[in-house]
Amino acid sequence: MMQLDFLTKLVARVRREPMTPAPQAPIVSKGGDVALTAQARELLRELNCAGLVARVTVRWNSRMRTTAGLANYQHSLITLNPKLAQFGEAEIDKTLRHELAHLLAHHRAGRRRIAPHGAEWKQACRDLGLPDEKRCHDLPLPRRKVAPKHIYQCPGCRIDIHRVKPFRRKVACLACCRAHSRGRYDDKFRLVKTK
Repeated sequence: MMQLDFLTKLVARVRREPMTPAPQAPIVSKGGDVALTAQARELLRELNCAGLVARVTVRWNSRMRTTAGLANYQHSLITLNPKLAQFGEAEIDKTLRHELAHLLAHHRAGRRRIAPHGAEWKQACRDLGLPDEKRCHDLPLPRRKVAPKHIYQCPGCRIDIHRVKPFRRKVACLACCRAHSRGRYDDKFRLVKTK
C-alpha cells in the first residue's frame, strides 16, 4: 500500500512540473573534435575520396601515453593524443595527416591487404603533403617500461621471444619460415609458449 502512495505522489509531481528538454551536447564533449574532423574531410575532398569523406572522424583520447595517434580502419576513426598540443599546431596537423594516410591507403587498397607503412601508405602521405614521413614519431612523450610476461620459443632454432602481451593468433618463427618454407607460415616453426 505504501508503494502505491509513493508512486501516485511521484506521478502527480511529474505532471505539475514542466518537462525541460535535456541540452544537446556538442560532438566535442563525446570525445570528437569538430575542427579536426572538418580538416580531415577537407583533405580527403581535395583528393576526390568521397567514399571516405562522410565516414572519417577525429577524436582525442586522454588514455594514450606514448602513441601520438592511431587510425582505425573499421570505424574510419583517427584518435590523437592530447599531449600533442604541447608541441604546437604543426605537430597536430602532421600527426593528423600521418594517421589519415593510413585510412586513405587502406581505402584505396580495398579488400587487398597492405603493409601498415608500405608503399601505399607512403604514396598517401605524399598525396597529403608529407613527402618524407617516417613511420614513428620522435616526440619526447614519456615512455614506461613494462616487463615482458610471456616467453615463446621456436622449436626449430630454439630462439626465445619475449612479449608484454600474448600472441592472439598462431605465429611462427620468421627466420625459420624464410630459411625452410620460402617465407610462408609453417606450423613446424610455430612459437610455443614457455612461460
